[in-house]
Amino acid sequence: MAKVLLVLVVSLVATTAAFAAKSGTKAVPTLVVDKSFEIKTADPQRAFEPTASIVNRAVFDTLFTYKGSDVAHPVPLLVQSWKASSDAKTFTFQLRKDVRFADGTPLTSADVVFSLRRLVRLKGNPSFLLDGVTVSAAGKYRVLMRSANANSALPAILANTSLSIVNSKLVKKNGGTDAADADKTDKAEQWFNSPKSLGAGSGPYVLKQYSTSSQIVLAPNPKYWGQSKPAFSSVVVRNMIAPTQLINVQRGKYEVAIDLSAQQAQTIQGSKSLSVLTTPSTWVFFLFANNDPKVSGFASNKNFQRGVRYALDYKAIAGVAGPGAIQAPGIIPSMFLGALPQSSAVKQDLAKAKAAFAASGLADQKITLEFPSSLTINGVLFDSLAQKVQANLQAAGLNVELAGAPVGTWLQRYRDGKMPFGLSLWGPDYPDPSDYLAFLPGELVGLRAGWPAGSEKTVEALGATARVTTNDAARERLYQTIQKRLNAYGPFFPLLQPTQVFVATKDLATAKFNSVYSIDVTQTKPKG
Repeated sequence: MAKVLLVLVVSLVATTAAFAAKSGTKAVPTLVVDKSFEIKTADPQRAFEPTASIVNRAVFDTLFTYKGSDVAHPVPLLVQSWKASSDAKTFTFQLRKDVRFADGTPLTSADVVFSLRRLVRLKGNPSFLLDGVTVSAAGKYRVLMRSANANSALPAILANTSLSIVNSKLVKKNGGTDAADADKTDKAEQWFNSPKSLGAGSGPYVLKQYSTSSQIVLAPNPKYWGQSKPAFSSVVVRNMIAPTQLINVQRGKYEVAIDLSAQQAQTIQGSKSLSVLTTPSTWVFFLFANNDPKVSGFASNKNFQRGVRYALDYKAIAGVAGPGAIQAPGIIPSMFLGALPQSSAVKQDLAKAKAAFAASGLADQKITLEFPSSLTINGVLFDSLAQKVQANLQAAGLNVELAGAPVGTWLQRYRDGKMPFGLSLWGPDYPDPSDYLAFLPGELVGLRAGWPAGSEKTVEALGATARVTTNDAARERLYQTIQKRLNAYGPFFPLLQPTQVFVATKDLATAKFNSVYSIDVTQTKPKG
């Protein structure tokens, strides 16, 4: 094993030195990112996994991006200027004219149209991001997008690396297509998965080595168009389990670990060589009570729902997730536009809870709480969370029985809208508050909780306005009002945002966690 590792290191150093000499770039350190791999492909229009986002953010550019850890405000990258119609259905994007792919080919609107049409027509995991959106060119550097429905989230969606812009001429030469039958006829994936795809992207790095099981190596793009040139002579993304990440980051230089638990992070807090960040993640755990009396008499009882809302010890519940976790004051995560401040969070009030339960007429009726057993997200085991909720409700006078089920069984009942009282969670499809309109009556999650359209007209009207509003300040006010209304009258009870740990060696000047890319290596630099 030691000989194999030595060969890999020597090979990597030689490759890096040769590339640096050829491109004229100054030899600088290698950035190492340790991540538990779930990557399936380097083809950006097929990829939809966190590891792929790290790699593709470096190799390809998108129309919009984010700065640092701020995912509430997408900023133009390939776009020079843009405007939206008043109904948020038509968007016009003026592209930059100075962008070049890694082979020197100028980027134009034809590349944008090809890339986004290919995304949709491949019918892969990320294709839903542009459901109902058509893309066309209105000139060499102008792109029109029309959405069948109001789509104020489009700039945020366009920052996703699955919507990376590829070199259309080069991709077509290597088997790619945006034809209507692309899901059957596109043959470019294996080419994307190899260094032969150099020139496919316009990002600051190019693919040098690719493996879905061991490591991915990136090298500087010598023809990068941006002002900020690649900061590292190579970027190595390694497949490592969390315990190994913990060991490596303590020994390493210019290194990042992404998958440590809150408990593991506590063992290295105070390290002189490491920056240890424990921050809320974008996952939101919540309880729900089914509003449909045909599904459940007790869950649809408004006094029962009011009692649940005030019986919960939210601080103790967040404690299940460990340091860095917070109470979720609303259904929108704290780092997104429109999130509620902690001051707006529901507070435990046992007197109100007991009075509501007494008024419900349920007496000592057995209440069953369903949850996915043996499932852990961001270090939170659903079983432990369910036990904490059970204890809170029992302390307020309810007779609660836990009913854990395998994830598949639980998920089917939840999606079918047949679950009376359940523990669930929501992870964003994209970092925009409009993704959480799914919790309104008649929408995806609302229907799962037995909440059909017309159930709460005030919040539905607010949602309709939010869909067509594109001004950030106005959107923030609307989504905060929506969440306050949901907290008061909805069948949902936001519980917590678990902990996201991000560890970086202190020789990195600008290493930050980004909930869309995990780490944006294009904005990461060494000190000095």
